[in-house]
Amino acid sequence: MTLMAAEAAEAPEAVGRLLAANAGVLAELGRTLRETPPSLVVTCARGSSDHAATYGKYMIETKLGIPVASAAPSVASVYEAPVVPGGALMIAISQSGRSPDLLATVEAYKAAGARIVALVNDETSPLAAMADVFVPLKAGPEKSVAATKSYIAALAGLAAIVAHWSEDEAMLTALNGLPDGLAAVRSLVPFGLVDLLKDANNLFIIGRGYGFAVAQEAALKLKETCGLHAEGFSAAEVRHGPMAIVNAGFPILAFAGSDAGGPSVREAADEFERRDAAVRRLDALENIPGGSVAQLAGHPALEPLLMIQAFYPEANALSLARGFDPDAPAHLRKVTETR
Repeated sequence: MTLMAAEAAEAPEAVGRLLAANAGVLAELGRTLRETPPSLVVTCARGSSDHAATYGKYMIETKLGIPVASAAPSVASVYEAPVVPGGALMIAISQSGRSPDLLATVEAYKAAGARIVALVNDETSPLAAMADVFVPLKAGPEKSVAATKSYIAALAGLAAIVAHWSEDEAMLTALNGLPDGLAAVRSLVPFGLVDLLKDANNLFIIGRGYGFAVAQEAALKLKETCGLHAEGFSAAEVRHGPMAIVNAGFPILAFAGSDAGGPSVREAADEFERRDAAVRRLDALENIPGGSVAQLAGHPALEPLLMIQAFYPEANALSLARGFDPDAPAHLRKVTETR
């Protein structure tokens, strides 16, 4: 078994540790944010962590109505531009907590009076030490270059922050069952990627709303581990130009949730099928062993976590089938220290 496969399989236990270890911190953070809500939330992340930030954006904007923007780290690290003082909330997400550009960005916002919440897997990292509120991801050591369990833990941490902040009892209840839901889909093979993509060069992956973040993440994993040119799109954005290249045989993966964004994904997938594209879907409403992703997740906002949990083993198998080592992608390191 590869490290990637083994670590992806550990995600349910990692999420259980995250939620148990941070229960008090998350509840207190929720109370604080309700008492002194920020007018703006800014996320700070790169790579898989930035895809987690996309999920956080949709969660915060749909559940709390507060605008969320993504910081461009080079503004602080390369241009050394100051941040206008204010009462923003910065959510920084990182596996290592050591990338210099992220640290420079957090430092700049902290100096401007922003409240810093950090979700980091390495509890000894500089980013963890800089945070006003530190939420350790508790994923444990992740030795494969391809992030899996730490990404799912970051999604779970963001969902828990929003659930406590918004006092969403339905989501809080569903979070309690999330480790079991994740475990239930570990052996699911939703896409048949080895058959679909063993000899492919390009593909699109589509989602929308809460599911857009896992479309982005799935595309990154296929680039990293399988040498594929994969692009993650919103089911709406793919219609603004990119869909022009989708014709017969073009591979499409679709993540369709049970929430308000799901019908858009299904409509796009249907349209691509009418062009004879090679479309494979993971639909939260369709029956799988144990019920459906919607039933196993217990809340529409948590469905993407189960979807990416099911995807990772397939990406690992495809990497091996294409002759790659998913644990050691060419030219990549576990800790990417961009400046």
